[in-house]
Amino acid sequence: MVTCREFFYLSSDGRTNIHTVVWQGEAQPRAVLQIAHGICEYIERYDHFAKWLAEQGIVVVGNDHLGHGESWQEPERQGLFAERDGWDKVVADVEALRARMAGEYPGLPYFLLGHSMGSFVARTHLIKYPGRLTGALISGTAQQPQAMLKAGHWLTGLLAKLKGFDYRSAFVKTMLFGPYNKAFKPTRTDCDWISSDPEVVEAYCQDPGCQFLPCVSLYRDMLGGLRFISDPANLTLMDTKTPVFFFAGALDPVGEQGKGVDRAFRGFLDAGCTDVQCKLYPDGRHEVLNEVFKEQVYADVLAWMESRI
Repeated sequence: MVTCREFFYLSSDGRTNIHTVVWQGEAQPRAVLQIAHGICEYIERYDHFAKWLAEQGIVVVGNDHLGHGESWQEPERQGLFAERDGWDKVVADVEALRARMAGEYPGLPYFLLGHSMGSFVARTHLIKYPGRLTGALISGTAQQPQAMLKAGHWLTGLLAKLKGFDYRSAFVKTMLFGPYNKAFKPTRTDCDWISSDPEVVEAYCQDPGCQFLPCVSLYRDMLGGLRFISDPANLTLMDTKTPVFFFAGALDPVGEQGKGVDRAFRGFLDAGCTDVQCKLYPDGRHEVLNEVFKEQVYADVLAWMESRI
């Protein structure tokens, strides 16, 4: 039997209560896995995966990032990180939760898994807080050329300056995410790129926790974070001995069908990381933890962690 408990802690923004969920099985815990979720989703979307790991003796914990899930109090703050320095605040919230949970489970190996935008958060954490993890798992990541990131960062920053940090633009969302579905024509929905499992896609499309329109400042912050983790000079600040496992769908358009994942992977190797692995799942789309073959992904994640425990 798996028990779930929830709690809130104060964000680094000094005003928002951050919603957190912990999953734990009956067996003696062997390790802790913290999850950083992606954009326009929330931590309880990982419930099936978390319960499965908890049954294997892994304590799983994750928070809703600022502006996501239940980590916003005023309606206008859904889809918003912060007026300023939003990316740093999101990463600091992840580290605050890590420190708290490491205190609750002293001596246990501690892993961080980041998916999609959460993978950028996890990669930022490796740079800003080196040596604090037993290992990191990077799911559905990307690494676009710096020129493309600079242009997107400039545009979203300009819109935030001219229209306000809380301005919302359907055009910007379409510009960033619209092309992802093209590879899967004919499509049933705008979100077929998420998974090849139609039930997952339908649930995602009907979920108000996934279908809100983020503020342009959130895109500005995320693209700024991407620029930060794509800079080779910043990668040299990581603890090169921390094991890292990149995994993604080979058909994932976010990772450019593996090309962007490979760029990120090779960036870690070039930075001198000594224990880095990468696996692409041949028929996988963006959310391999929600794919039709998810049990294989679950087993691979567990096996990788067990080899580092």
